[in-house]
Amino acid sequence: MSDAEKATVLIVDDTPDNIRVLLESLKNDYAVVAATNGPKAIELAGDKQPDIILLDIMMPEMDGYEVCSRLKADPRTAEIPVIFVTALSQAEDEAKGLALGAIDFLTKPINPALVMARVKNHIELHKAAKLREDVERIMHHDLKNPLSAIMSLPMLLSMADNLEPEQKDMLRRIEEAGQAMLAMINATLDLFKIERGVYALHPEAVDIAQLVPRIFREFEDLAISHVVTLLATVDGAPLGGERSFMVKGEEMLCYSMLSNLIRNAVQASPEGGTVTVAMATGDPARIAIHNSGSVPEDMRERFFEKYATSGKRGGTGIGTYSARLNAEVQGGAITLFTGEPMQTTVTVSLPV
Repeated sequence: MSDAEKATVLIVDDTPDNIRVLLESLKNDYAVVAATNGPKAIELAGDKQPDIILLDIMMPEMDGYEVCSRLKADPRTAEIPVIFVTALSQAEDEAKGLALGAIDFLTKPINPALVMARVKNHIELHKAAKLREDVERIMHHDLKNPLSAIMSLPMLLSMADNLEPEQKDMLRRIEEAGQAMLAMINATLDLFKIERGVYALHPEAVDIAQLVPRIFREFEDLAISHVVTLLATVDGAPLGGERSFMVKGEEMLCYSMLSNLIRNAVQASPEGGTVTVAMATGDPARIAIHNSGSVPEDMRERFFEKYATSGKRGGTGIGTYSARLNAEVQGGAITLFTGEPMQTTVTVSLPV
């Protein structure tokens, strides 16, 4: 395999002997570049775009912690995996490194076999994650082409003069469903970035009182089939008129989060029940989704975990997990209460 085909490893250490040991261990399988100080490491990381960085902590002028912090703050280098290789061995040293975004922590003296194994594993994991992201981008792009026709044709048909009000309403609902599908397509890629801790949040004022009726219309047929009533309130009063409920976040993240929670509430509610979205002003603002169903006991501790599901036909266990990530990345929180009264309440807190 030529150097051009090999993955690149950047070694950063102020001691030439340490660089030499790592170089001898890795040179047969990887293209290796090295830096003996922090500023040079940051420069090489930006220029060479290595597949992984082995970073010493104890260096003069700029230590490894600061180097890692700067790498993670730069969009060009933020996603490059960093492994600390250091003589520091206290738990708090490792915790600090991991908190800054490092993926692993190796202690000196260097064990060449262990370094090789860790480098190989992390490069393969990073490439797999990158491949998944690339596939999702391609899939999203390809899905948007037929979806554009689904969204545009109802608009064209609604211009006809001979349509009944019911027919125009059906066309409007098709168009809104297409818009919701487009939002979900975009949200899946955002979820992947949130999972990896690389999502760039751009918070702005979002009116939840405008989003909830849109979501209710999206699930109107689902609610009818489950014989469930949908109700929204603001500070105890029915939502209506010019009422607003402002939070600080991103509209698409809020839409995806509430859509998942309201769908789950409708599906979990017994026939004849009511799903209530109760908005309460304050700092933080609170949005409580109530339904009269009950969460199974084996689900209560893992309700917001990925792939958690219990006997739900067709359930993937992604909806509440996605809602939790969307709440947290916007600086909020999400909680579950199940029991009397109202049986089950999921409460989202968001900044204002």
